Amino acid sequence: MTEVTSTESVVNLADIANKFTLQGKVTNVQNFGSGNINDTFLVTLDFLEEQHFILQRINTQVFRQPELIMQNMRIFSDHVHQRLQHTPLNRRWEVPRVLSTQDNHDYCMDVKGDFWRAISFIEKSQSFDTMQDLAQAQEIGYALGMFHNLISDLAPEKLADTLVGFHITPLYLRHYEQVLPTSTQQASPELDYCLKFVSDRQTYAHILEDAKAAGKLPLRLMHGDPKINNIMFDTVTHQAVSVIDLDTVKPGLVHYDIGDCLRSGCNPAGEETEHWQSVYFDTDLCQGILQGYLSVAKEFLTDNDYAYMYDGIRLIAFELGLRFFADYLAGNVYFKVKYPEHNLIRALVQFKLTQSIESQAAKIQKIIQDMK
Repeated sequence: MTEVTSTESVVNLADIANKFTLQGKVTNVQNFGSGNINDTFLVTLDFLEEQHFILQRINTQVFRQPELIMQNMRIFSDHVHQRLQHTPLNRRWEVPRVLSTQDNHDYCMDVKGDFWRAISFIEKSQSFDTMQDLAQAQEIGYALGMFHNLISDLAPEKLADTLVGFHITPLYLRHYEQVLPTSTQQASPELDYCLKFVSDRQTYAHILEDAKAAGKLPLRLMHGDPKINNIMFDTVTHQAVSVIDLDTVKPGLVHYDIGDCLRSGCNPAGEETEHWQSVYFDTDLCQGILQGYLSVAKEFLTDNDYAYMYDGIRLIAFELGLRFFADYLAGNVYFKVKYPEHNLIRALVQFKLTQSIESQAAKIQKIIQDMK
């Protein structure tokens, strides 16, 4: 019997899952994970060699061309599997595989026109929402470094840009400048703080894109969302074994990934705290993440990559704060909120984190320099 805890009918989900099943029969389908973009299900099979896989319905409101995502995933995963065959590791490392349908397609459409795909399941692994300790920080860094290293020789033009403008800070600043004159939000000390914070850093928003335009930073492939809960850990060894959620893999700057990983990993309070005054950037966790990252990323990084690493760490926290603040000014139209000031508080958290990074600039730059 197939157990389904969703609005879908049992028959519909089981039928869709069976389209991707080359061996074994579907015995169970249930909701899986906490993602808020795609609908994700864990499928169980009566097949001993591969007992599970992930079934997803792609949100085509966010990803307008889902076939390009699948094309990217296929090129990416095939390349990494080839690299791993010629790069033997002394530890477990897996890459989610695209599973084909029985008629050899990377996806299928249901009668309502919804877009479905299947991905291999990383067995005996788990993810976390918050950093557990310094050892885990090093593993998170290692995972991102391994991810970047394995695709460092894959030409970025081979992958489509599935989210145009994503992690291009000047574009978010331009959107903010368009929204600001139209906002009807009431004046408050917090709003004034945010307005001044952005005003004081407007020219800084261009630093990475200017470096890219000047040829100082090369266009590479980036993950796009390397937060802690997209890193899978072996349940026995507690080592990182995979980076998942590959929908945002696209051409860009690895500095946005490095900054985003550190932004999410080095803020012990988390980005949803309401106590934004107590937010700070933990340099011990920063050192741990960078130590793990550079242990495998040294192979492809240039002197300029190191020179702009601090800027990436500082910029990505500012960028997310800018996005939250612009959405608050626009009336909360993009990010889901639980109360009217939710995006304002989120912005304050990221701006306070940026301020903490700025106040420790010399220390962070020394951490980076000492690891070169």
